[in-house]
Amino acid sequence: MMENKEKANVQGFKRKNGGRNRVAEKAKDTKGTLKKLFSLYLSKYKLPLIIVFVFAIASTVFTIVGPKILGNATTEIYNGIVGKIYGTGGIDFGKIVKILLTLVILYLISALFSLIQALVMTQIAQKMTYKMRDDLSKKFHKLPMNFYDKKTKGEVLSIVTNDIDTFGQYFNQSITEIIRAVFTVIGILFMMFSINVEITFISLLILPISVFALRFIVNKSQKYFKAQQEDLGIVNGKVEESYSGQQIIKAFNEEEKAIEEFKKQNDELYSVGWKSQFMGGFMYPVMNFISNLGYVAIAIIGGYYTIQGKIQVGDIQSFITYNKQFTQPLGQIAQVMVQIQTMIAAAERVIGFLEQDEEKEVIKNPVAVSKLTGNIKFEHVKFGYDEDRIVIKDFSADIKDGQKIAIVGPTGAGKTTLVKLLMRFYDLNDGKITIDGYNIKDFNRGDLRQHFGMVLQDTWLFSGSIKENIKYGRPDATDDEVINAAKAAHVHHFIKTLPNSYDMILDEETSNISAGQKQLLTIARVILADPQILILDEATSSIDTRTEIQIQSAMDNLMKGRTSFIIAHRLSTIKNADKILVINEGDIVEQGKHEELLEKNGFYATLYNSQFDEEEAEAEPSF
Repeated sequence: MMENKEKANVQGFKRKNGGRNRVAEKAKDTKGTLKKLFSLYLSKYKLPLIIVFVFAIASTVFTIVGPKILGNATTEIYNGIVGKIYGTGGIDFGKIVKILLTLVILYLISALFSLIQALVMTQIAQKMTYKMRDDLSKKFHKLPMNFYDKKTKGEVLSIVTNDIDTFGQYFNQSITEIIRAVFTVIGILFMMFSINVEITFISLLILPISVFALRFIVNKSQKYFKAQQEDLGIVNGKVEESYSGQQIIKAFNEEEKAIEEFKKQNDELYSVGWKSQFMGGFMYPVMNFISNLGYVAIAIIGGYYTIQGKIQVGDIQSFITYNKQFTQPLGQIAQVMVQIQTMIAAAERVIGFLEQDEEKEVIKNPVAVSKLTGNIKFEHVKFGYDEDRIVIKDFSADIKDGQKIAIVGPTGAGKTTLVKLLMRFYDLNDGKITIDGYNIKDFNRGDLRQHFGMVLQDTWLFSGSIKENIKYGRPDATDDEVINAAKAAHVHHFIKTLPNSYDMILDEETSNISAGQKQLLTIARVILADPQILILDEATSSIDTRTEIQIQSAMDNLMKGRTSFIIAHRLSTIKNADKILVINEGDIVEQGKHEELLEKNGFYATLYNSQFDEEEAEAEPSF
C-alpha cells in the first residue's frame, strides 16, 4: 500500500566511517559461533552429518591400508630377487597379482565412499546456505529503520553474497577435509607403530615443530581474514555508490575524486587481502619443509635398520610413504584452519545480522483498527535519530478527521521525521501520538500502516510490469480498478502509448521511464490502495507545473473525507489546506490557515514571500 522506501541518510556516515582508520577487529569466540551454527542450522542435519563422518573415515581407512599392502608386494619382489640370486627361489608373480588386485579393490571402495560423502556434504552445505539466505531475506523486513540508517548497502550486500558464499564453500570443503586429515593422522600413526616403534618415535620429533609453526601462522592470519571480509563490504558499498551516482559524479566533474576514494578503499582491501592470503599460502611450504626433514631422517635410520635385519625392505617403503602422508594431513589441517577462520568470520557476520533487534510487529491485546478514522494528536513529542541529536524537541498538534494538514518549514526542520514517527518507523524518545485517542504503540505496526497511503519524493518501483507496480498495495484489484486509478493519477494516456501498455516491464533500475512518470505511477498506486490517511512528502516535486495542476485536482478529490498530511516545498500548492503547521528546528512555531498566517506576518509569511519572490524572478524573461 505504501510508498515507504526512503533512502537512508548514510552517505555522510559512510564517508566518515568507511573504515579508513579502522583497526582490524579480533576474531570473535569460535566456540560460541559454532554453538550458534549448530543450534540454528547443523542440528537439522545430524543424520546426514553422521553419514559424512562414517564414510569419510571409511574412505580414509581404506586409503591408509594401501601403502602397507603395497609394501608387502615390494617385500615379495625383493625376497624373490634375492632368492633367485642365491638360487633358493624366485618371484611369485601370482601372489603379487593377488596383492595388487586387493590394493585396487580397496582403492575403488575408498573412492566410492569418498564420492558418497562428498555428495551428501555438498547437499548439506547448499541447504544451509539456502536457509541462511532465506533467513536473511525475512530478517530484512523485520529490522527497524534505524538499523538501515547505520549500515551501508555494501555492508548488507556483502553479508548476503560474499559471507554466505564463503561460508558455504569453506564449510563444504573444511568439514570433510578436517575429518579425513585427523583420521589419516591417527591411522598412519597406528600403521607406523605396527611397523616399527623406534622409527615412529623418531619421526614424531617433527610434530612439535609442526604444531608450533601451525599455531603461529594461524594466530597471525586470523585478524587479516576478519579485516578482509569487512573491507570487502566497504569496497562493495563504494562500487554501488559510484554506480548509482554516475550522473551526479559526471555532472560535478568528480570522476577523479571518486576514483581516488575507491583506490584508497581498494588499497586497504589489498593490504589486508595479500597479508591474509600470504599467511595462508605460507603454511604449505613451511609444513612441506618440515615434512622433508622427517623424510630424510627416516630414510637414513630405516636403511640402517634394514642392514641390521630389524625390518623388511617393503616395510621401509611403507614407512617412508606413511611418513610423507603423515605430514601431508598436518599441512591440510593448517590449510583447513585458515578456511575455518574465514568461515567463522563470515558466519559471525551472518549470525550477527540475524541477531539484530527486530522491530516489534505484534503486541499483546492490540487495539482493533477496523473502525479507525483519522483524529490524530501529537502530545509533546520528542525524538532524535541519536540520543545526542534531538530533531523534534517539543511538538504538539491536534488534527481532526478529514482535515488536510500541510507541514512546511526549512530543510532539516523535522517535517519528514514527523510522518515517519506517525507510521512508527521510529519510536519516540518522549511524548506520545494518538489516533482516535489510542496511543499508536497500542497497535500492531502492520495493522497501523494498513491505514496509511504514502507517496515520497524518492520514488520506488520494482522490476516488473506497470500493472504489478500499481497493484503493489492491493494485489487483488481488478484491471478496471487499476485503469481507473491510473486515470485519476493522469497517467493512463502515457501508459497506453507504451509498448505492451500496462504489461510493459520496467527494468531493474526503472530507467526506461522518466522521474515524473515514476511519480505518477506511485500516486496511482496510492489511489488504488484507497487508504484512510494520506501522507504526501513532496509528492509532486518531480512533475512539471502543468501535470502538477492535474495531479493536484486528482489528489484533492482523493483527500476528501480523509486525513491528509502534505509536506510541500512550493507553498503555493497548499493554500487551501485546512491547517498549516509551520515547523522550525523541531517545534511548531506557527499554525493556522494560509490567510491567517500571512496576516501574522511571521515565520510563514517570510518563507512564503521569499519563495514568491524567487518564483517571480525565475518567471521574468532575461535578455
